[in-house]
Amino acid sequence: MSGAYWRQVHASGLAVPGDRPLDDLTAELTVMLGATDPEMRDGLAYPTLATWVDRGVYDDLLIGLGDGMAAGLAAGLGEQGTDTVFRRSFSALILGECIARDNERPLVPGGKVLEWGDRLATWLLRERDVRGFVPEKGWAHAVAHGADALGTLAQSPHLGKAELTVLLDVIADRLVLPVEQLFANGEPDRLAAATVHILRRGTVPMTVVEPWINRIAATAGARGSYDGRDPFLVGGNAQAFLRALHLQVALGPRPPENRADLVLLLVESLRATNPQYLATPR
Repeated sequence: MSGAYWRQVHASGLAVPGDRPLDDLTAELTVMLGATDPEMRDGLAYPTLATWVDRGVYDDLLIGLGDGMAAGLAAGLGEQGTDTVFRRSFSALILGECIARDNERPLVPGGKVLEWGDRLATWLLRERDVRGFVPEKGWAHAVAHGADALGTLAQSPHLGKAELTVLLDVIADRLVLPVEQLFANGEPDRLAAATVHILRRGTVPMTVVEPWINRIAATAGARGSYDGRDPFLVGGNAQAFLRALHLQVALGPRPPENRADLVLLLVESLRATNPQYLATPR
């Protein structure tokens, strides 16, 4: 169908059209998630699917929709600079919407949610296309969308201490992976927001969080050798994340219960990795 059809659906308040089967509509919207036209993808397909999930349109079909989105995470995985990133990235967003719906009311078995979480984590660590905004094609934003999905997953009642600890490790692993360009479109803030969702659960103890932060700080304080590459590529993403996490923990409206301990730990990490600016005066 043309963009005009879906613009009319939006104009009608996103009511589900009655002229075509829902399966056909969903299949078309899923294809549109990978479109290079930002209006078709970001302006029409994503909000339509997200709204229908939120309104319960897919409540009886949520497992199938989520499985379809999980499959989309593998489309072209490993490629860099190609258009396949849009399908992967926006599939992650819709999969997050499916998890959010289950967070509101139990619709999906816990094992299925954990399976989706495993698929998300595997994809995010294997994703090599970390572009944020792509000129003329709009947002790719795979890392940011992956972070949003992990933040939603962290709020699932199906996750306990062990699973939340794994999510922290996934975030750290993503931050210390070698990159060819630093995150430049808010990805550290989105990863920090996901981390705050994990910490708010109050099930991961400081005995786990402290070495986790120290691991990220070890990378944040590192600089590359003078081999022609930007030396800040080594620790720049980790450094930006520590700053974002400190800001959100210290000033966020819904901080974790152990905010004071976390702030002290983050301040120590930032001082240690920024001695030229934050060293204690003698």
